[in-house]
Amino acid sequence: MQTAIPYMQFRGGSSKGLYFKATDLPADEELRDKLIIAAMEGLGQGDPRQIDGLGGGTSLTSKAAVVSLSTSHTAQLDYLFLQVIIGKGKVSTTQTCGNILAGVVHFAIECGLIKATSPTTSAKVNLVNTGGICEVTIETPFGKVNYEGDTKVDGVPGTSAPVICHYIGTCGATCGSLLPTGNLKDIVNGIPVTCIDNGMPQVIIKASDLGIKGNETPTYLNNNEYLKKTLEGIRLQIGKAMNLGDVTHKTIPKMCIVSPPLHGGTIHTRTFIPHVCHEAIGVLGAVSIATACMLKGTVVDNVCEVANTQTLSIEHPMGEFTVVLNLTNYDGNITINKSGVVRTARLISKGEVYIPSYPKKNTNNAPHL
Repeated sequence: MQTAIPYMQFRGGSSKGLYFKATDLPADEELRDKLIIAAMEGLGQGDPRQIDGLGGGTSLTSKAAVVSLSTSHTAQLDYLFLQVIIGKGKVSTTQTCGNILAGVVHFAIECGLIKATSPTTSAKVNLVNTGGICEVTIETPFGKVNYEGDTKVDGVPGTSAPVICHYIGTCGATCGSLLPTGNLKDIVNGIPVTCIDNGMPQVIIKASDLGIKGNETPTYLNNNEYLKKTLEGIRLQIGKAMNLGDVTHKTIPKMCIVSPPLHGGTIHTRTFIPHVCHEAIGVLGAVSIATACMLKGTVVDNVCEVANTQTLSIEHPMGEFTVVLNLTNYDGNITINKSGVVRTARLISKGEVYIPSYPKKNTNNAPHL
């Protein structure tokens, strides 16, 4: 017997994921995670192809959102992000995802959690994983969700209606402070790094300090075993200093390699998430990098080109990502009030995902569904 669970699948930004109402999933976290893995991988637990489930075989397409009406007085919706770790049969909740967030309000309207207004609908979303609030505004003419428009997001085919996201209170959301180590710059294994957290913990390193240019393709970098070993050595050592503990089996911090802009932007990037080079860049990863560009004394000094504006263009392998920072600068002390980005989202499918057998509580350390 298979078990049917209601779901929707959205492309959010440059990622894709399964969206569930919290009430349709087990309250027990272990059972919930087993169900999510089964939805992604079916009977092929640990199969990186995810051929027997709805997962897409990459970290960007093995994501899930659990959405509910918020228990917070400051938000309308709660959003829990779940990252299925490819080939490991595990789920990580240590980070959030701004791309999957882009589809949360659409999902909430489509499944009846909230009602749409015309011409737009705005909702404050509580980021359950890390804390902070994001006010999301989508187009809903005549009370219907609009998925068509002229907004282009690099790394995503075609154009769609814009999704406006304003992040509030994300500085230090995961690590406890904007600069988790307390320093603008640290030296790890002889290499200067800057650790920063404005919604996504990042370790930033100049490409020249790694012996590369920084404009290499993701495929080339993924095949550079010496580089990946160097990055992982730094990540494992700095993780504790970032208040993240032992990060051996964690998906944070991400590792971002920076170099001078090539196409008129603010800075050029290659991001490892954390062991595979991203084909573009994550939403909150871009926000953290943009924030670093506004601070004097980090490793991005003499690499980034910041004009007299709070709009920054973060270049990545598939184009650029625009971040708008609302900040105040008092005697050189910068405070980030909120961070704005534009995403798009599209509903791909809705219905029921069939679980091979309903997950059971593991009481004897024996894996089973």
